[in-house]
Amino acid sequence: MKTQHEHEENALLRSENERLRVENLRFREALLNICCPNCGVPKCEENQLVMECSSSRQHVSKAVTSSISCWAPHIASGSNEYQAAVMETVTSAMDELLRVAQLGEPLWVASVDRHNYVLNEEEYFRVFTGPRKEGFQAEATRESAMIYSAASDLVAILMDVEQWANVFSGVVSRATNLQVFSSGQEGTYNEVVQVMNVEFHVASPVVPTRQSYFARYCLQHVDSTWAIVDVSLDHLHPTLFNMCRRRPSGCLIKDMPSGYSKVIWVEHVEVEGGGVHSIYKPLIRAGLAFGAQRWLAILDGYCQRIANGSVPLDVIGFLVGSGRESLLKVAERMVRGYCRGVNASVANTWTTLSGLDNLSDTVKMMTRKNVDDPTIPFGFQLTMVTSFWLPTPPKRVFDFLRDRNTRKEWDMLLNGQDIEEMAHIVTGNEDGNLVTMYQVKDTNQNSKQTIMLQETRKDLTAAYVIYAPIDMVSADTILCGGDPSCIPILPSGFAILPDGPIRGGRPTPHGETGGSLLTLALQVMVDPAPDANISPASVSVANQIICDMVDKIKETLIS
Repeated sequence: MKTQHEHEENALLRSENERLRVENLRFREALLNICCPNCGVPKCEENQLVMECSSSRQHVSKAVTSSISCWAPHIASGSNEYQAAVMETVTSAMDELLRVAQLGEPLWVASVDRHNYVLNEEEYFRVFTGPRKEGFQAEATRESAMIYSAASDLVAILMDVEQWANVFSGVVSRATNLQVFSSGQEGTYNEVVQVMNVEFHVASPVVPTRQSYFARYCLQHVDSTWAIVDVSLDHLHPTLFNMCRRRPSGCLIKDMPSGYSKVIWVEHVEVEGGGVHSIYKPLIRAGLAFGAQRWLAILDGYCQRIANGSVPLDVIGFLVGSGRESLLKVAERMVRGYCRGVNASVANTWTTLSGLDNLSDTVKMMTRKNVDDPTIPFGFQLTMVTSFWLPTPPKRVFDFLRDRNTRKEWDMLLNGQDIEEMAHIVTGNEDGNLVTMYQVKDTNQNSKQTIMLQETRKDLTAAYVIYAPIDMVSADTILCGGDPSCIPILPSGFAILPDGPIRGGRPTPHGETGGSLLTLALQVMVDPAPDANISPASVSVANQIICDMVDKIKETLIS
Protein backbone atom coordinates (compact mmCIF):
# COMPACT_ATOMS: atom_id res chain seq x y z
CA MET A 1 0.00 0.00 0.00
CA LYS A 2 2.88 2.33 0.84
CA THR A 3 4.54 1.63 -2.51
CA GLN A 4 1.25 2.20 -4.36
CA HIS A 5 0.74 5.46 -2.49
CA GLU A 6 4.24 6.62 -3.43
CA HIS A 7 3.57 5.71 -7.07
CA GLU A 8 0.36 7.75 -7.03
CA GLU A 9 2.20 10.72 -5.52
CA ASN A 10 4.93 10.41 -8.13
CA ALA A 11 2.33 10.31 -10.90
CA LEU A 12 0.72 13.49 -9.55
CA LEU A 13 4.10 15.20 -9.32
CA ARG A 14 4.98 14.21 -12.88
CA SER A 15 1.62 15.57 -14.08
CA GLU A 16 2.23 18.84 -12.24
CA ASN A 17 5.77 18.99 -13.63
CA GLU A 18 4.46 18.56 -17.19
CA ARG A 19 1.87 21.29 -16.59
CA LEU A 20 4.56 23.65 -15.34
CA ARG A 21 6.80 22.76 -18.29
CA VAL A 22 4.03 23.63 -20.77
CA GLU A 23 3.28 26.83 -18.87
CA ASN A 24 6.97 27.70 -18.94
CA LEU A 25 7.03 27.19 -22.71
CA ARG A 26 4.10 29.56 -23.05
CA PHE A 27 5.79 32.21 -20.92
CA ARG A 28 9.01 31.86 -22.91
CA GLU A 29 7.05 32.20 -26.12
CA ALA A 30 5.28 35.28 -24.79
CA LEU A 31 8.62 36.85 -23.86
CA LEU A 32 9.88 36.20 -27.37
CA ASN A 33 6.77 37.75 -28.85
CA ILE A 34 6.91 41.01 -26.90
CA CYS A 35 9.53 42.91 -28.86
CA CYS A 36 10.51 46.43 -29.70
CA PRO A 37 8.80 47.53 -32.94
CA ASN A 38 12.04 49.12 -34.13
CA CYS A 39 14.75 46.59 -33.45
CA GLY A 40 13.18 43.38 -32.17
CA VAL A 41 14.80 43.55 -28.72
CA PRO A 42 12.78 41.58 -26.13
CA LYS A 43 10.89 43.93 -23.81
CA CYS A 44 11.97 42.80 -20.35
CA GLU A 45 11.83 46.19 -18.65
CA GLU A 46 10.82 49.50 -20.17
CA ASN A 47 14.02 51.32 -19.16
CA GLN A 48 16.23 48.50 -20.40
CA LEU A 49 14.33 48.48 -23.69
CA VAL A 50 14.79 52.23 -24.16
CA MET A 51 18.52 51.97 -23.37
CA GLU A 52 18.99 49.01 -25.75
CA CYS A 53 17.06 50.76 -28.53
CA SER A 54 19.07 53.92 -28.05
CA SER A 55 22.34 52.01 -28.03
CA SER A 56 21.30 50.07 -31.10
CA ARG A 57 20.40 53.25 -33.03
CA GLN A 58 23.70 54.91 -32.12
CA HIS A 59 25.63 51.83 -33.21
CA VAL A 60 23.78 51.63 -36.51
CA SER A 61 24.24 55.34 -37.25
CA LYS A 62 27.99 54.96 -36.80
CA ALA A 63 28.29 51.74 -38.75
CA VAL A 64 26.22 52.51 -41.85
CA THR A 65 24.97 55.54 -43.70
CA SER A 66 22.25 53.84 -45.66
CA SER A 67 18.83 53.06 -44.26
CA ILE A 68 18.20 49.63 -42.80
CA SER A 69 15.13 47.49 -42.35
CA CYS A 70 14.32 45.88 -39.01
CA TRP A 71 12.34 42.74 -38.34
CA ALA A 72 8.60 43.17 -38.21
CA PRO A 73 7.29 43.52 -34.66
CA HIS A 74 6.07 40.34 -33.03
CA ILE A 75 2.45 39.90 -32.09
CA ALA A 76 1.80 38.98 -28.48
CA SER A 77 0.71 35.35 -28.25
CA GLY A 78 -2.88 35.03 -27.12
CA SER A 79 -3.87 38.54 -28.24
CA ASN A 80 -6.73 39.12 -30.65
CA GLU A 81 -4.26 40.34 -33.25
CA TYR A 82 -2.20 37.16 -32.91
CA GLN A 83 -5.26 34.91 -33.18
CA ALA A 84 -6.41 36.82 -36.25
CA ALA A 85 -2.97 36.35 -37.85
CA VAL A 86 -3.01 32.61 -37.09
CA MET A 87 -6.55 32.23 -38.46
CA GLU A 88 -5.58 34.03 -41.66
CA THR A 89 -2.55 31.70 -42.00
CA VAL A 90 -4.46 28.43 -41.42
CA THR A 91 -7.36 29.48 -43.68
CA SER A 92 -4.95 30.12 -46.53
CA ALA A 93 -3.13 26.86 -45.74
CA MET A 94 -6.43 24.93 -45.85
CA ASP A 95 -7.18 26.28 -49.33
CA GLU A 96 -3.72 25.24 -50.50
CA LEU A 97 -3.98 21.75 -49.00
CA LEU A 98 -7.31 21.09 -50.74
CA ARG A 99 -5.76 21.93 -54.10
CA VAL A 100 -2.40 20.20 -53.59
CA ALA A 101 -4.11 17.04 -52.33
CA GLN A 102 -6.44 16.73 -55.33
CA LEU A 103 -4.76 18.32 -58.36
CA GLY A 104 -2.89 16.19 -60.88
CA GLU A 105 -0.62 17.40 -63.65
CA PRO A 106 1.05 19.82 -64.05
CA LEU A 107 1.35 20.28 -60.24
CA TRP A 108 2.23 16.61 -59.71
CA VAL A 109 4.16 14.99 -62.54
CA ALA A 110 5.12 11.36 -63.08
CA SER A 111 8.65 10.40 -62.14
CA VAL A 112 11.08 9.08 -64.74
CA ASP A 113 10.08 5.45 -64.07
CA ARG A 114 6.39 6.47 -63.75
CA HIS A 115 5.95 4.56 -60.48
CA ASN A 116 5.17 7.65 -58.39
CA TYR A 117 4.58 11.41 -58.64
CA VAL A 118 6.78 14.33 -57.68
CA LEU A 119 5.88 17.96 -57.02
CA ASN A 120 6.58 20.32 -59.90
CA GLU A 121 8.36 23.16 -58.10
CA GLU A 122 7.97 25.66 -60.93
CA GLU A 123 4.23 25.06 -61.16
CA TYR A 124 3.86 25.12 -57.37
CA PHE A 125 5.38 28.59 -57.04
CA ARG A 126 3.40 29.82 -60.03
CA VAL A 127 0.17 28.86 -58.24
CA PHE A 128 1.06 29.47 -54.59
CA THR A 129 2.90 32.32 -52.91
CA GLY A 130 5.96 32.32 -50.68
CA PRO A 131 9.61 31.63 -51.56
CA ARG A 132 11.64 28.68 -50.35
CA LYS A 133 13.46 29.27 -47.08
CA GLU A 134 17.04 30.08 -48.00
CA GLY A 135 19.47 27.24 -47.35
CA PHE A 136 16.69 24.71 -46.79
CA GLN A 137 15.78 21.66 -48.87
CA ALA A 138 12.24 20.85 -49.99
CA GLU A 139 10.55 17.48 -49.42
CA ALA A 140 7.08 16.94 -50.90
CA THR A 141 5.13 13.66 -51.04
CA ARG A 142 1.52 12.63 -51.54
CA GLU A 143 -0.10 9.25 -50.88
CA SER A 144 -3.62 7.85 -50.57
CA ALA A 145 -4.98 4.73 -48.88
CA MET A 146 -8.17 3.03 -47.69
CA ILE A 147 -8.04 2.81 -43.89
CA TYR A 148 -10.36 0.52 -41.94
CA SER A 149 -11.83 3.12 -39.60
CA ALA A 150 -14.58 5.72 -39.44
CA ALA A 151 -13.53 9.20 -40.53
CA SER A 152 -14.56 10.71 -37.18
CA ASP A 153 -12.31 8.25 -35.31
CA LEU A 154 -9.33 9.16 -37.51
CA VAL A 155 -10.01 12.86 -36.90
CA ALA A 156 -10.06 12.22 -33.14
CA ILE A 157 -6.65 10.50 -33.34
CA LEU A 158 -5.10 13.39 -35.29
CA MET A 159 -6.59 16.20 -33.18
CA ASP A 160 -5.87 14.73 -29.73
CA VAL A 161 -2.21 15.71 -29.49
CA GLU A 162 -1.29 13.16 -26.83
CA GLN A 163 -2.96 10.30 -28.69
CA TRP A 164 -1.50 11.49 -32.00
CA ALA A 165 2.01 11.46 -30.53
CA ASN A 166 1.48 7.97 -29.09
CA VAL A 167 0.04 6.48 -32.31
CA PHE A 168 2.83 7.98 -34.41
CA SER A 169 5.64 7.32 -31.91
CA GLY A 170 7.70 5.93 -34.80
CA VAL A 171 7.91 9.50 -36.18
CA VAL A 172 7.02 11.83 -33.26
CA SER A 173 9.45 12.19 -30.35
CA ARG A 174 7.65 14.89 -28.40
CA ALA A 175 4.55 17.00 -28.96
CA THR A 176 3.20 19.88 -26.88
CA ASN A 177 -0.14 21.57 -27.43
CA LEU A 178 0.61 25.22 -26.64
CA GLN A 179 -2.73 26.84 -27.44
CA VAL A 180 -6.26 25.95 -28.53
CA PHE A 181 -8.25 28.75 -30.17
CA SER A 182 -11.56 26.91 -30.51
CA SER A 183 -13.11 23.91 -28.78
CA GLY A 184 -15.05 22.89 -31.92
CA GLN A 185 -18.63 22.98 -33.07
CA GLU A 186 -21.31 20.76 -31.54
CA GLY A 187 -18.81 18.67 -29.61
CA THR A 188 -16.70 17.88 -32.69
CA TYR A 189 -13.25 18.98 -33.87
CA ASN A 190 -14.76 21.09 -36.66
CA GLU A 191 -13.01 24.50 -36.83
CA VAL A 192 -10.58 23.67 -34.01
CA VAL A 193 -7.21 25.44 -34.26
CA GLN A 194 -4.23 24.28 -32.18
CA VAL A 195 -0.73 25.72 -31.91
CA MET A 196 1.85 22.97 -31.42
CA ASN A 197 5.56 22.42 -30.86
CA VAL A 198 6.69 19.02 -32.19
CA GLU A 199 9.91 17.08 -32.58
CA PHE A 200 10.04 14.49 -35.40
CA HIS A 201 12.56 11.65 -35.54
CA VAL A 202 13.92 8.51 -37.17
CA ALA A 203 14.67 5.56 -34.88
CA SER A 204 18.43 6.11 -34.90
CA PRO A 205 20.79 8.48 -33.06
CA VAL A 206 22.67 9.28 -36.31
CA VAL A 207 19.71 11.15 -37.86
CA PRO A 208 19.04 14.61 -36.36
CA THR A 209 15.50 15.26 -35.18
CA ARG A 210 13.32 17.96 -36.72
CA GLN A 211 11.81 20.67 -34.53
CA SER A 212 8.71 22.40 -35.86
CA TYR A 213 6.37 25.08 -34.50
CA PHE A 214 3.06 25.11 -36.35
CA ALA A 215 -0.72 25.48 -36.22
CA ARG A 216 -3.13 22.62 -36.91
CA TYR A 217 -6.58 23.42 -38.30
CA CYS A 218 -9.48 20.96 -38.65
CA LEU A 219 -12.49 21.67 -40.88
CA GLN A 220 -15.45 19.58 -42.04
CA HIS A 221 -16.60 20.48 -45.54
CA VAL A 222 -20.13 20.40 -46.97
CA ASP A 223 -19.59 16.98 -48.56
CA SER A 224 -18.69 15.59 -45.08
CA THR A 225 -15.00 15.37 -46.01
CA TRP A 226 -12.72 16.21 -43.10
CA ALA A 227 -9.57 18.21 -43.78
CA ILE A 228 -6.72 18.71 -41.30
CA VAL A 229 -3.86 21.02 -42.21
CA ASP A 230 -0.56 21.91 -40.52
CA VAL A 231 1.35 25.08 -41.35
CA SER A 232 4.38 26.66 -39.69
CA LEU A 233 4.06 30.00 -37.90
CA ASP A 234 7.67 31.09 -38.40
CA HIS A 235 6.59 34.33 -40.07
CA LEU A 236 4.89 35.39 -36.82
CA HIS A 237 8.05 34.64 -34.82
CA PRO A 238 11.12 35.93 -36.69
CA THR A 239 13.44 35.21 -33.74
CA LEU A 240 12.28 31.60 -33.53
CA PHE A 241 14.60 29.32 -35.52
CA ASN A 242 13.46 25.81 -36.38
CA MET A 243 15.21 23.28 -38.57
CA CYS A 244 11.91 22.19 -40.14
CA ARG A 245 9.32 24.46 -41.72
CA ARG A 246 5.96 22.90 -42.53
CA ARG A 247 4.36 24.25 -45.65
CA PRO A 248 0.64 23.35 -45.82
CA SER A 249 0.61 19.62 -45.04
CA GLY A 250 -2.07 17.28 -43.78
CA CYS A 251 -4.84 15.02 -44.98
CA LEU A 252 -8.34 14.72 -46.40
CA ILE A 253 -10.55 12.03 -44.83
CA LYS A 254 -13.86 10.79 -46.22
CA ASP A 255 -16.11 7.95 -45.05
CA MET A 256 -16.46 5.10 -47.54
CA PRO A 257 -18.65 1.95 -47.59
CA SER A 258 -17.93 -1.13 -45.44
CA GLY A 259 -16.37 0.79 -42.54
CA TYR A 260 -13.42 2.21 -44.50
CA SER A 261 -12.23 5.78 -44.96
CA LYS A 262 -10.34 7.20 -47.91
CA VAL A 263 -7.34 9.21 -46.74
CA ILE A 264 -5.21 11.47 -48.95
CA TRP A 265 -2.05 12.56 -47.15
CA VAL A 266 0.31 15.38 -48.14
CA GLU A 267 3.68 16.10 -46.51
CA HIS A 268 5.45 19.26 -47.69
CA VAL A 269 8.35 20.57 -45.60
CA GLU A 270 11.52 22.60 -45.91
CA VAL A 271 14.40 21.33 -43.81
CA GLU A 272 17.99 22.13 -43.00
CA GLY A 273 19.33 18.74 -44.04
CA GLY A 274 22.73 18.79 -42.37
CA GLY A 275 24.01 16.15 -39.97
CA VAL A 276 22.21 13.17 -41.51
CA HIS A 277 24.43 10.10 -41.80
CA SER A 278 25.10 9.12 -45.40
CA ILE A 279 23.46 5.68 -45.12
CA TYR A 280 20.11 7.32 -44.23
CA LYS A 281 20.09 10.02 -46.93
CA PRO A 282 18.51 7.86 -49.70
CA LEU A 283 15.75 6.80 -47.30
CA ILE A 284 14.95 10.41 -46.39
CA ARG A 285 15.14 11.66 -49.97
CA ALA A 286 12.64 8.96 -50.99
CA GLY A 287 10.15 10.20 -48.38
CA LEU A 288 10.18 6.86 -46.56
CA ALA A 289 11.34 8.38 -43.25
CA PHE A 290 9.11 11.46 -42.91
CA GLY A 291 6.94 11.38 -46.03
CA ALA A 292 3.24 10.76 -46.63
CA GLN A 293 3.69 7.02 -47.18
CA ARG A 294 5.33 6.65 -43.76
CA TRP A 295 2.49 8.43 -41.95
CA LEU A 296 -0.22 6.45 -43.75
CA ALA A 297 1.54 3.14 -43.12
CA ILE A 298 1.65 3.85 -39.36
CA LEU A 299 -2.00 4.95 -39.29
CA ASP A 300 -3.09 1.86 -41.21
CA GLY A 301 -1.12 -0.41 -38.87
CA TYR A 302 -2.70 1.20 -35.80
CA CYS A 303 -6.23 0.75 -37.19
CA GLN A 304 -5.46 -2.89 -37.98
CA ARG A 305 -4.33 -3.31 -34.38
CA ILE A 306 -7.63 -1.90 -33.11
CA ALA A 307 -9.66 -4.05 -35.53
CA ASN A 308 -7.83 -7.20 -34.41
CA GLY A 309 -8.79 -6.49 -30.81
CA SER A 310 -11.82 -8.77 -31.12
CA VAL A 311 -9.91 -11.72 -32.58
CA PRO A 312 -9.58 -14.63 -30.10
CA LEU A 313 -6.27 -14.77 -28.25
CA ASP A 314 -3.97 -17.72 -28.93
CA VAL A 315 -2.96 -18.86 -25.47
CA ILE A 316 -0.77 -21.53 -24.00
CA GLY A 317 -1.86 -21.73 -20.37
CA PHE A 318 -4.40 -19.75 -18.35
CA LEU A 319 -5.64 -16.30 -19.35
CA VAL A 320 -8.74 -14.25 -18.54
CA GLY A 321 -10.45 -12.12 -21.20
CA SER A 322 -9.16 -8.78 -19.89
CA GLY A 323 -5.61 -10.06 -20.21
CA ARG A 324 -5.69 -9.16 -23.92
CA GLU A 325 -6.21 -5.47 -23.19
CA SER A 326 -3.48 -5.40 -20.53
CA LEU A 327 -1.02 -7.18 -22.81
CA LEU A 328 -1.66 -4.79 -25.70
CA LYS A 329 -1.36 -1.71 -23.47
CA VAL A 330 1.98 -2.67 -21.97
CA ALA A 331 3.32 -3.72 -25.41
CA GLU A 332 2.30 -0.37 -26.90
CA ARG A 333 4.09 1.46 -24.09
CA MET A 334 7.16 -0.73 -24.66
CA VAL A 335 7.30 0.22 -28.36
CA ARG A 336 6.88 3.93 -27.55
CA GLY A 337 9.67 3.74 -25.00
CA TYR A 338 11.98 2.08 -27.50
CA CYS A 339 11.32 4.54 -30.35
CA ARG A 340 11.80 7.60 -28.14
CA GLY A 341 14.82 6.14 -26.38
CA VAL A 342 17.00 5.45 -29.44
CA ASN A 343 16.70 8.68 -31.43
CA ALA A 344 18.66 11.94 -31.55
CA SER A 345 16.11 13.91 -29.51
CA VAL A 346 17.30 16.80 -27.37
CA ALA A 347 16.14 14.67 -24.42
CA ASN A 348 18.77 12.02 -25.24
CA THR A 349 22.44 12.78 -24.57
CA TRP A 350 24.68 10.35 -26.48
CA THR A 351 28.37 9.57 -26.06
CA THR A 352 30.21 7.92 -28.95
CA LEU A 353 32.21 4.88 -27.87
CA SER A 354 33.84 3.12 -30.79
CA GLY A 355 33.51 1.90 -34.35
CA LEU A 356 33.01 -1.67 -35.47
CA ASP A 357 33.69 -2.18 -39.19
CA ASN A 358 33.23 1.30 -40.61
CA LEU A 359 31.91 4.75 -39.80
CA SER A 360 28.27 3.66 -39.92
CA ASP A 361 28.80 1.12 -37.12
CA THR A 362 29.55 3.59 -34.37
CA VAL A 363 28.31 2.55 -30.94
CA LYS A 364 26.67 5.26 -28.85
CA MET A 365 26.01 5.18 -25.11
CA MET A 366 23.67 7.01 -22.74
CA THR A 367 23.01 6.68 -19.00
CA ARG A 368 19.90 7.61 -17.04
CA LYS A 369 18.96 7.75 -13.36
CA ASN A 370 15.34 6.97 -12.52
CA VAL A 371 14.03 7.83 -9.07
CA ASP A 372 10.35 8.63 -9.62
CA ASP A 373 8.96 7.00 -12.78
CA PRO A 374 7.29 3.64 -11.98
CA THR A 375 6.84 2.78 -15.68
CA ILE A 376 10.56 1.99 -15.98
CA PRO A 377 12.80 0.23 -13.43
CA PHE A 378 14.17 2.41 -10.63
CA GLY A 379 17.91 2.83 -10.57
CA PHE A 380 20.85 3.51 -12.88
CA GLN A 381 20.30 2.48 -16.52
CA LEU A 382 22.61 2.07 -19.49
CA THR A 383 21.55 2.35 -23.14
CA MET A 384 23.79 1.18 -25.98
CA VAL A 385 22.79 1.82 -29.62
CA THR A 386 24.33 1.26 -33.03
CA SER A 387 22.97 1.74 -36.55
CA PHE A 388 24.45 -0.04 -39.56
CA TRP A 389 23.70 -1.17 -43.11
CA LEU A 390 23.02 -4.74 -44.22
CA PRO A 391 22.90 -5.93 -47.86
CA THR A 392 19.88 -8.02 -46.86
CA PRO A 393 16.19 -7.36 -47.65
CA PRO A 394 14.18 -6.00 -44.68
CA LYS A 395 11.78 -8.95 -44.78
CA ARG A 396 14.57 -11.49 -44.32
CA VAL A 397 16.10 -9.45 -41.48
CA PHE A 398 12.70 -9.18 -39.78
CA ASP A 399 11.92 -12.90 -40.11
CA PHE A 400 15.35 -13.86 -38.76
CA LEU A 401 15.21 -11.60 -35.71
CA ARG A 402 11.69 -12.64 -34.72
CA ASP A 403 12.37 -16.38 -35.01
CA ARG A 404 12.54 -17.72 -31.45
CA ASN A 405 14.25 -20.92 -32.62
CA THR A 406 17.37 -19.05 -33.78
CA ARG A 407 17.31 -16.29 -31.18
CA LYS A 408 20.06 -17.75 -29.00
CA GLU A 409 22.40 -17.48 -31.99
CA TRP A 410 22.54 -13.68 -31.67
CA ASP A 411 21.02 -12.72 -28.29
CA MET A 412 24.06 -12.68 -26.03
CA LEU A 413 21.91 -11.85 -22.97
CA LEU A 414 20.13 -15.23 -23.18
CA ASN A 415 23.42 -17.04 -22.47
CA GLY A 416 22.44 -19.82 -24.87
CA GLN A 417 19.08 -20.50 -23.20
CA ASP A 418 15.90 -21.30 -25.15
CA ILE A 419 12.59 -19.45 -24.86
CA GLU A 420 9.12 -20.97 -24.78
CA GLU A 421 5.94 -19.18 -25.89
CA MET A 422 3.25 -18.55 -23.28
CA ALA A 423 0.72 -16.47 -25.24
CA HIS A 424 0.44 -14.26 -28.31
CA ILE A 425 -1.97 -11.81 -29.96
CA VAL A 426 -2.21 -11.13 -33.69
CA THR A 427 -2.10 -7.34 -34.13
CA GLY A 428 -2.20 -6.83 -37.90
CA ASN A 429 -2.80 -8.26 -41.34
CA GLU A 430 0.89 -8.64 -42.18
CA ASP A 431 2.54 -11.93 -41.29
CA GLY A 432 4.57 -11.47 -38.11
CA ASN A 433 2.56 -8.64 -36.52
CA LEU A 434 2.31 -10.12 -33.03
CA VAL A 435 2.55 -9.39 -29.33
CA THR A 436 4.09 -12.43 -27.64
CA MET A 437 4.98 -13.45 -24.11
CA TYR A 438 7.88 -15.88 -23.73
CA GLN A 439 9.34 -17.72 -20.76
CA VAL A 440 13.12 -18.10 -20.64
CA LYS A 441 13.93 -21.77 -20.01
CA ASP A 442 16.58 -21.49 -17.32
CA THR A 443 18.36 -24.76 -16.46
CA ASN A 444 19.06 -23.44 -12.97
CA GLN A 445 16.01 -24.45 -10.92
CA ASN A 446 16.91 -22.09 -8.07
CA SER A 447 16.94 -18.90 -10.18
CA LYS A 448 13.96 -16.62 -10.62
CA GLN A 449 11.81 -17.18 -13.68
CA THR A 450 12.27 -14.54 -16.37
CA ILE A 451 9.46 -13.61 -18.75
CA MET A 452 10.10 -11.77 -22.01
CA LEU A 453 7.48 -9.54 -23.57
CA GLN A 454 7.97 -8.96 -27.30
CA GLU A 455 6.20 -7.06 -30.07
CA THR A 456 6.99 -7.59 -33.74
CA ARG A 457 5.38 -5.29 -36.30
CA LYS A 458 6.03 -4.29 -39.88
CA ASP A 459 4.59 -2.32 -42.78
CA LEU A 460 5.90 -1.10 -46.14
CA THR A 461 8.13 1.55 -44.55
CA ALA A 462 9.53 -0.04 -41.37
CA ALA A 463 9.68 -3.11 -39.14
CA TYR A 464 10.38 -3.57 -35.43
CA VAL A 465 11.38 -6.39 -33.13
CA ILE A 466 11.17 -4.96 -29.59
CA TYR A 467 11.34 -6.86 -26.32
CA ALA A 468 11.76 -6.37 -22.57
CA PRO A 469 12.22 -8.70 -19.59
CA ILE A 470 9.62 -8.68 -16.83
CA ASP A 471 9.30 -10.72 -13.64
CA MET A 472 6.70 -13.40 -12.98
CA VAL A 473 4.58 -11.13 -10.74
CA SER A 474 4.27 -8.57 -13.56
CA ALA A 475 3.45 -11.35 -16.04
CA ASP A 476 0.66 -12.63 -13.78
CA THR A 477 -0.71 -9.08 -13.46
CA ILE A 478 -0.87 -8.75 -17.24
CA LEU A 479 -2.33 -12.17 -17.97
CA CYS A 480 -5.00 -11.77 -15.29
CA GLY A 481 -6.09 -8.42 -16.70
CA GLY A 482 -4.58 -6.22 -13.98
CA ASP A 483 -3.51 -2.59 -14.36
CA PRO A 484 -0.32 -2.61 -16.47
CA SER A 485 0.38 1.13 -16.19
CA CYS A 486 2.99 0.79 -13.44
CA ILE A 487 4.71 -2.37 -14.66
CA PRO A 488 8.35 -1.32 -15.18
CA ILE A 489 9.53 -1.83 -18.76
CA LEU A 490 13.04 -1.28 -20.15
CA PRO A 491 12.84 -2.16 -23.87
CA SER A 492 15.59 -3.32 -26.20
CA GLY A 493 15.39 -4.44 -29.79
CA PHE A 494 15.65 -3.54 -33.46
CA ALA A 495 14.29 -0.98 -35.91
CA ILE A 496 14.53 -2.17 -39.53
CA LEU A 497 14.22 0.36 -42.36
CA PRO A 498 14.68 -0.01 -46.13
CA ASP A 499 17.97 1.47 -47.33
CA GLY A 500 16.34 3.65 -49.97
CA PRO A 501 13.85 3.84 -52.82
CA ILE A 502 13.07 0.83 -54.93
CA ARG A 503 10.64 0.85 -57.86
CA GLY A 504 10.34 4.57 -58.20
CA GLY A 505 10.44 5.72 -54.62
CA ARG A 506 8.62 2.76 -53.06
CA PRO A 507 9.99 -0.28 -51.29
CA THR A 508 8.95 -3.54 -52.88
CA PRO A 509 5.99 -5.34 -51.26
CA HIS A 510 7.02 -6.64 -47.83
CA GLY A 511 10.61 -5.42 -48.38
CA GLU A 512 11.64 -8.51 -50.34
CA THR A 513 14.61 -6.91 -52.13
CA GLY A 514 17.19 -4.23 -51.45
CA GLY A 515 19.21 -3.63 -48.32
CA SER A 516 18.33 -2.72 -44.73
CA LEU A 517 19.22 -0.05 -42.20
CA LEU A 518 19.29 -1.74 -38.81
CA THR A 519 19.31 0.01 -35.44
CA LEU A 520 20.14 -2.24 -32.48
CA ALA A 521 19.48 -0.90 -28.97
CA LEU A 522 20.22 -2.56 -25.64
CA GLN A 523 18.91 -1.08 -22.38
CA VAL A 524 19.98 -2.68 -19.13
CA MET A 525 19.68 -1.91 -15.44
CA VAL A 526 23.20 -1.43 -14.11
CA ASP A 527 22.37 -0.80 -10.45
CA PRO A 528 19.10 -0.43 -8.49
CA ALA A 529 20.66 2.55 -6.70
CA PRO A 530 19.99 5.71 -8.77
CA ASP A 531 23.11 7.46 -7.45
CA ALA A 532 25.39 4.66 -8.66
CA ASN A 533 27.98 5.16 -11.38
CA ILE A 534 29.18 2.94 -14.17
CA SER A 535 32.78 1.81 -14.36
CA PRO A 536 34.86 1.84 -17.56
CA ALA A 537 35.06 -1.96 -17.28
CA SER A 538 31.26 -2.24 -17.34
CA VAL A 539 31.07 0.03 -20.38
CA SER A 540 33.68 -2.12 -22.10
CA VAL A 541 31.69 -5.29 -21.38
CA ALA A 542 28.47 -3.75 -22.68
CA ASN A 543 30.29 -2.48 -25.77
CA GLN A 544 31.64 -5.96 -26.42
CA ILE A 545 28.18 -7.53 -26.05
CA ILE A 546 26.60 -5.23 -28.64
CA CYS A 547 29.57 -5.69 -31.00
CA ASP A 548 29.28 -9.48 -30.69
CA MET A 549 25.54 -9.29 -31.45
CA VAL A 550 26.21 -7.24 -34.58
CA ASP A 551 28.88 -9.71 -35.70
CA LYS A 552 26.56 -12.69 -35.18
CA ILE A 553 23.72 -11.03 -37.10
CA LYS A 554 26.01 -10.11 -39.99
CA GLU A 555 27.59 -13.53 -40.03
CA THR A 556 24.20 -15.21 -40.42
CA LEU A 557 22.47 -12.80 -42.79
CA ILE A 558 25.35 -11.97 -45.14
CA SER A 559 26.80 -15.45 -45.50
